[in-house]
Amino acid sequence: MVVHRRKKNKRMRGAKTTHGYGAKKKHRGAGNKGGKGMAGSGKRADQKKPTINNLYGNDYFGRFGFKRPQKMLKKIKSINLEILDKKLNRFLDEKLIIKEGEFYVVDVNDLGYNKVLAKGKIKNKYKIKAESFSKLAVKKIEESGGQILNDTSK
Repeated sequence: MVVHRRKKNKRMRGAKTTHGYGAKKKHRGAGNKGGKGMAGSGKRADQKKPTINNLYGNDYFGRFGFKRPQKMLKKIKSINLEILDKKLNRFLDEKLIIKEGEFYVVDVNDLGYNKVLAKGKIKNKYKIKAESFSKLAVKKIEESGGQILNDTSK
């Protein structure tokens, strides 16, 4: 005749997280491993330190260097002159570029950029307002009869 016995942990369900097995790690099915990776590598246990120094060198322990404060750095998003010329009609339709006499007035910040670069040729006269320009872009704009308006407010 088969004897049905209750499981040992039947009454232990409410006993926090151990369920009657003592420490958590005793019943997780991982044997007697200390953990994963470099767990137990001897940051506190001095007897392991010589082994780690031999394997990884003296630089394993402690902190080194510094991290640059990334929030302080400004993101530069640039646009080339040829793109202004190629997409001129679309920008005019969307009222992002305004025509005043013979000049096309462009605020590069409205287009989502903050720097003007010199790639490409321009056919029209522009008044361009931006935070920064490359030297060659300034030269090209002025050679075509346009004007530079520096915007230092943003």
